[in-house]
Amino acid sequence: MKILIAADGSPHTKRMLAYIAAHDEWLGQLPAYAVIHSVLPVPPHAAVTVGKDMLKSYYESEAEKVFTPIRKFFKQQSLVARFLPKVGDPAVEIARLAETSKFDLVMIGSHGRGTLANLVLGSVVTKVLASCSTPVLIVR
Repeated sequence: MKILIAADGSPHTKRMLAYIAAHDEWLGQLPAYAVIHSVLPVPPHAAVTVGKDMLKSYYESEAEKVFTPIRKFFKQQSLVARFLPKVGDPAVEIARLAETSKFDLVMIGSHGRGTLANLVLGSVVTKVLASCSTPVLIVR
């Protein structure tokens, strides 16, 4: 089973990792994990002023802030994962990767807000559900 874990570094990501540790038995023998984190792009007018190298370094360091504790978790659990940093809208990047790489499952943490909050604030989870044909497991 190929599992895409959408991570943002929040407490919701930590709950999702705890869920994996507690419920690994139903995921089958040796699932193939991949972890995606999407950094929001720097506005074009600002990106031009900082230069490509500095921008690349910024994106890499922001992704690594999220990936470092997840790498530690996978090592402690004796699990292997690929880490896939992206730049762009998180919902778009998650759905695109799930589809193009033919993942069997997307795991994503959610804060559990109600429908009204989603209408006002928007939700990565809601957008992923709406644009992805891959099954999505929401961990709250």
